[in-house]
Amino acid sequence: MYILRTLAVLALTLVTAGLASAAELPGDSLYRLDLTLTDHHGRHFTLAARRGRPQLVSMFYTSCQYVCPLIIDTLKKTQAALTPAERARLDVLLVSFDPARDTPARLAAVFGERKLDAGTWTLARTGPGEVRTLAAALDIQYRALESGDINHSSALVLLDRDGRLRARTDRIGEVDADFVAAVKQALAAP
Repeated sequence: MYILRTLAVLALTLVTAGLASAAELPGDSLYRLDLTLTDHHGRHFTLAARRGRPQLVSMFYTSCQYVCPLIIDTLKKTQAALTPAERARLDVLLVSFDPARDTPARLAAVFGERKLDAGTWTLARTGPGEVRTLAAALDIQYRALESGDINHSSALVLLDRDGRLRARTDRIGEVDADFVAAVKQALAAP
């Protein structure tokens, strides 16, 4: 069901966005999504610009006091389970659920506070509609609460070099050995 839902979101996005420039991408690539993001340095980039290296992707928001810090810790632990050479070839992208509050300056502050690796990590934001599109494609549910908090599911998603979903884990707070094995396999692929 997850794959069918993801393919439906991708198909709908492709039909409405008319992405002729991404024609060379595989049909199931998330890089076909017409998303422009802004990173923690204030630089704009498209999701497709991440093509070429495997990616760990997840969603979070900086004012979260509960699960989001665990997502970051789990991503760090997943990286730590890799060799230094493997870590150097794997990028990490965290996209905010909360573009109104997660400005590039706020993302940069969290980047520094959490001592994230500037060579492989990117914290980013996009518009509210694009947040919904990406969350649907990653099968991550969320909703804003009146308190300003965001209730959300949590997942780490592995994309291959061409943006295809290769693995997913919902285990947060600990290393998922099967997920790490999938990451190693993606890194070993030509």
